[in-house]
Amino acid sequence: MLVPCDISCPYCGEPIEVLVDASAGDQNYVEDCQVCCRPITLNIHIDADGDAHVGATSENDA
Repeated sequence: MLVPCDISCPYCGEPIEVLVDASAGDQNYVEDCQVCCRPITLNIHIDADGDAHVGATSENDA
């Protein structure tokens, strides 16, 4: 179950959409920005209702 989530790149500030697998539970992984190609650490939390909450940090802030 892929869910689109909107975030802002912590490097370039551009809004981007990432697809999150909400069926996999809480996750942490790195995905490159679609605009500036720098690595973004994504912290995904799935709440009790099954909604995905995504935090995006730079490589140095993680």
